[in-house]
Amino acid sequence: MTKAVRPPAPISSERATGHGFADRGNENGEPDFAAIQQSPEFDRLRKRLRRFVFPMSALFFCWYMTFALFSAYGHGFMSRKVFGSVNMGTLFGLLQFVSTITIVLLYRSFADRKIDPQVDKVRELAGADKE
Repeated sequence: MTKAVRPPAPISSERATGHGFADRGNENGEPDFAAIQQSPEFDRLRKRLRRFVFPMSALFFCWYMTFALFSAYGHGFMSRKVFGSVNMGTLFGLLQFVSTITIVLLYRSFADRKIDPQVDKVRELAGADKE
């Protein structure tokens, strides 16, 4: 009834060299995920991702908080008419959608140029392309 569970492979104290670590996998053909995670290529991938995600998240958070604070405390400014029945509050609200779409498009471009090639390199070194 119970399935025998194999103990986890011991984590090697040596850092992966990045010259291919697909052969360090277990007997089931799975790659050595600990070696992949410790590799310089994977580290480079994480740093590139962080360089985009953290500043963009902080920028969007500041923009959103500006909108929220003006909505809560800047009634005079937010009710100022821009044209017709459109006021600054409506404009700021619509700009939230525009900024979200802009961030998505920027991330897509960033991922195509910087992230995806690095992911392909890590996958190649891990032997994931052999399948």
